[in-house]
Order: sequence, then structure tokens, then C-alpha cells
Amino acid sequence: VAMATVARRRLIRDLKKLQSDPPQGVSASPLKDDIMCWTAVMFGPDDTPWEGGTFQLEVTFSEEFPTKPPHVKFITKMFHPNIYNNGEICLDILQ
Repeated sequence: VAMATVARRRLIRDLKKLQSDPPQGVSASPLKDDIMCWTAVMFGPDDTPWEGGTFQLEVTFSEEFPTKPPHVKFITKMFHPNIYNNGEICLDILQ
């Protein structure tokens, strides 16, 4: 059993919040038994080029979370000026 680090406690708290009060247009949950690796789904917002789309992401957290942002990668292929062909997100705040 993994030690309950600050990151893991925070992710468990965030998961409970997501389950009790899910945000519109997004769902997310940990993969299998690993609280540090999540899968997320975003639904394309209305009145945008992505309307009607369903986009899967992989979100990997480090033990430095929440001080350090997670690594986020789109699994679904999509065209966006801030998303590389391999699904990596080009956004300074995530570096």
C-alpha cells in the first residue's frame, strides 16, 4: 500500500469532490489502482469548432502535486494550435 503523501491525499480529496459535484462537460477518474494516473474526458463546448466532440486525456500526477502541475496529454487526435501531434499540450503554465 502506497504511503499517504500530500499529493495522494489531495488527489483522493479531489476525486471525492468530482464524484459529489461533477463539473459540466468533464469527467475524470484514476486508472485502476493508481491514484497518480487518471483518465479524463472533455466534451466539446457548444458554439465552438469542437462542439459535439469527445476528447480523452491522460493526466499523470507527480508526488510534487499540487505544487507542480500534472502532465496532461490528449489521447484523442485533434487539431488545436496549442496541442502537438503527439497529444502533448503546449502551454507555459503546464511546464
